[in-house]
Amino acid sequence: MFLSSRRRLLAAATGACLAILLFGAGRASAADILIEATAIIEHPALDGTRDGILDALKAAGYQENKDFKFVYENAQGNVTTAAQIARKFVGDKPSVIVPISTASTQAVVAATRDIPVVFATVTDPLGAKIVTNLEKPGGNVTGVVDMPPLAKHLALISKISPSAKRIGVPYNPGEANSITQINLLKPMMQAAGLTMVEASISKSSDVLAAAQSLVGKVDVIYVPNDNTAVAALESVLKVGIDNKIPVYAGDTDSVQRGAIATLGFNYRDVGRQAGKIVVRVLKGEKPGNIAVEGAEITELYVNRSSAEKMGVTVPADLVAQAKQVF
Repeated sequence: MFLSSRRRLLAAATGACLAILLFGAGRASAADILIEATAIIEHPALDGTRDGILDALKAAGYQENKDFKFVYENAQGNVTTAAQIARKFVGDKPSVIVPISTASTQAVVAATRDIPVVFATVTDPLGAKIVTNLEKPGGNVTGVVDMPPLAKHLALISKISPSAKRIGVPYNPGEANSITQINLLKPMMQAAGLTMVEASISKSSDVLAAAQSLVGKVDVIYVPNDNTAVAALESVLKVGIDNKIPVYAGDTDSVQRGAIATLGFNYRDVGRQAGKIVVRVLKGEKPGNIAVEGAEITELYVNRSSAEKMGVTVPADLVAQAKQVF
C-alpha cells in the first residue's frame, strides 16, 4: 500500500511536470519575442514615440519582460553609430526592429532585408529611399510617416507674427527628412511673399551659433522637424528671448519646451500608431503587405509664456482652439 501511494505521487508529479512543459511550450516568453528600437538622437518627440510603442504593446496584452524583451539605443546624433547599432541589432536576430527617425531607419534598412522593420517618425520614406511604394511597400519594411503640415505652420506664424517677412530656419542638410521639408517650404514661402534664411548645422553643438547668426537678419525663427536642431532647441529659445525674435517649431513637444506655437502631432500617439503595426507583425502579417500610414492626429499647442518673453501676443481665438496652452 505504501509503494502504491508512492507510485501514485510520483505519477502525479511527473504528469504535472509534463503539463508545465507542454503548456509552457505553447506560450511566448520574453526570450521568444525580442523587439529592438533605435533613434538617431535623444529628444522628447523621439522619446515619446518610443513610449507610445510600448503603450500599444501593453494595450494589445503584451507584458514587457514577460511576453517580450525590449531593447532601446540611440545614436547620439552620429550616423556612423546609427549604422553600428543597426548591424548589432541584425546580429541579435530580433522579432522586429523599430527605427525611430529617418537616419536610424535608413541605417536599419541598409543592414537587413530579412528581419521585419516597422519605422516611426520618418518624414519622407520615398525621398529617403526607405520604400518605393506607400500602399504596397513590399520587402520587410513598413511604418508611420510624420510629414508636418508645413503650409499650416506658415499660416500660423503669419497669424501670430503678421509683420514677419524673413524666416530663419536652422537645419541639418545631412538629414534627408530636413532636406524634404526645406524643399517643400521654399516654394510655399515664395508664394506667401516670405523669404527663407537658412542656417546650416551638422551637430547639436552648432545650433547656438546658427541661431545667433540669424540675429538682425530675420523676423522669426522656425525650427522644423530636424532632429539635430530639436535636440538643442533650448539654444534657439535663448537667442529668441534675448533678442525678442519669436521662435516657432514643427513638433508639439518643442512648444512645451518653449517654442511659441505649432500645429502638429503628439509623438506618443505616433508611437502608439507604429506600435499597433508592430503587433500586427508579431501576429504574423508581413511588413511588406502593410501600407505605410500617415500620422493621424494633429493638435494645436501654444506657449503664451514664451510668446510674452519673445515680444508677441498670441490671438485669443488661437488660445481658445489650442489642445494645450503653456
